[in-house]
Amino acid sequence: MIAFSNCKVNIGLNILKKRKDGFHDIETLFYPIYFVEDIIEIVESSSNADTYHFSGKKIDSHLEKNLCFLTIQKMREKYKFPNIDLYLHKNVPMGAGLGGGSANVATIIKLIDKNFDLNISQNEQIEIASKLGSDTAFFIFNKPALGEGRGDVLSTIDLTLSPYEMLIIHPEVHISTAQAYANVKPKPADFSLKSINEIDIKDWEKHLKNDFEDSIFKIHPLLGEIKSYLYDKGAIYAQMSGSGSAIFGIFDKLPKDISTDFGKVYFGKSG
Repeated sequence: MIAFSNCKVNIGLNILKKRKDGFHDIETLFYPIYFVEDIIEIVESSSNADTYHFSGKKIDSHLEKNLCFLTIQKMREKYKFPNIDLYLHKNVPMGAGLGGGSANVATIIKLIDKNFDLNISQNEQIEIASKLGSDTAFFIFNKPALGEGRGDVLSTIDLTLSPYEMLIIHPEVHISTAQAYANVKPKPADFSLKSINEIDIKDWEKHLKNDFEDSIFKIHPLLGEIKSYLYDKGAIYAQMSGSGSAIFGIFDKLPKDISTDFGKVYFGKSG
C-alpha cells in the first residue's frame, strides 16, 4: 500500500513561555502543503523482521534515531501486525521547518492501520503520533489548524488559501529545533492567531510574526535576504516556516523569473 506524505507551513508562530517540562507553549497556525510530498510504501514482509529502504533526499538512517523505525516500534507496543517492508522516497527536505519527518510518522500510522485493518481511532492515532514529536498530531488531522501547547493541542480553523499560489525556497542551511529554541526569548503574543480571520491576508505582514526569525536571521542572514526577496517579487505574505530554514511566500500569481541562487525552489497551489 502506497501513500503520499505531505508537509506543512506555519502561518505565524508565537512562542509564549517556557514550561517546567522544558518544552515551550506556542501558538501557531498549521497549514498543509501538497506540492512537496514524500512517498511511503508498506507491504507485508516475507522475512522474519521489519526492513527499511530509503531513497531520495538524505535522512538519518541510524534506526535508533529514524522516525520510521521508531513509529513502527511504538505501534508494536500496543498493536499486533505482521513484519513489514517499508520504503520511503524522501522529497521533503530535513531541517527545513516543513514537518516532513512528522508527516512520515502520521502517514505510517495511517498506512499500518489501513493495511492490517487495525481500526485505530483518530484519537488513538493522535496519541501515538504525539509521543514522537510536537507537530506529528497535526498530520493525523491534516487540515488547517490552530496549534497550542507544544503544538499538539489542535483546534480547527476555517482558513483556505486556495485562491493563491505559494513558493517555498529552501537554502542549504540546516537548523536544529533545539538550537532555535535556545536562542529565542518567549513573550506574550502581540496578535493572537485565533483572530486571523478578522484581518485581510494583505495585512498579515503587519500583524503576524514568527518569533524564531529575529534570532535565526542574525545567525543566518541569508534567510532574511530570501524573505525580502520574496516580498520584492510580489509576495502578499512571506515568512520562515517553523524553526526554518525554509522561507515561503504567498502570491496572487507566481512570478516567472524566480532565482534558484538561494536554494531549492518548490511551488504550487496553496490549497
